[in-house]
Amino acid sequence: MESGTPNIKISKDIEALSENFCVELINEINSLLLKNSKVNIALSGGNTPKAIFQKVVSFKEKINWEKVNFFLGDERCVPPEDPESNYAMVEKYLFDHITIPSENIFRIKGERDPWDEAKRYSDVIRNNLSIHNNLPAFEIMLLGLGEDGHTASIFPDQMELLESDNVYEIAFHPTTKQKRITITGRIINNSKRIYFLVAGKNKAAAVRKILNKEGNYTQLPGYYIKPVNGKVTWFLDKEATSEINQ
Repeated sequence: MESGTPNIKISKDIEALSENFCVELINEINSLLLKNSKVNIALSGGNTPKAIFQKVVSFKEKINWEKVNFFLGDERCVPPEDPESNYAMVEKYLFDHITIPSENIFRIKGERDPWDEAKRYSDVIRNNLSIHNNLPAFEIMLLGLGEDGHTASIFPDQMELLESDNVYEIAFHPTTKQKRITITGRIINNSKRIYFLVAGKNKAAAVRKILNKEGNYTQLPGYYIKPVNGKVTWFLDKEATSEINQ
């Protein structure tokens, strides 16, 4: 498969999607650990990853968590105990249920000044990841997709974040204007393995536009996730693909 050409895997529902992804994730982590002392993974927030994290816990004995570093792809500018915090969700559904050294978890501190924190976290990434193409390179990148085609916190009205020279940037939710700290497009596309995890009928239009190159697809950030030297796989449930065959 050519670099950047998406691999599409469709499951009947979110439960099957979670199971199928977990099998691939375990195989990928264990394969990487044959050649690397650590695997660096960027996590996504949202409802689909929540279900997947719960499934990962049921497979937890198959992974050596001491050799896995976890980072966040994006975070809302709220304290870690806030219900809107991506970190709070990941902690509740994943970290609290696996045995992992605390130093392997790298939190975006959403309670700090956003601009200072974006710079600090960018430095954290540079200091912990290997460098390829003069940019930090995650081994594994998990992404969701919004109804508006956004991914991480790169929204359609902030497309410049796709080409930013910074590792992490400040983003603003289009309607609430809530500040977020997000990974940028060039860092996403520098990852070795990118996984889109998308479930639900409300995502079907965005999925159709991006994968079929229809309508206003060029205005959707998700369309521009095309790894430079890696592979991208879309894990979708049937509802998310319900418009593709119409």
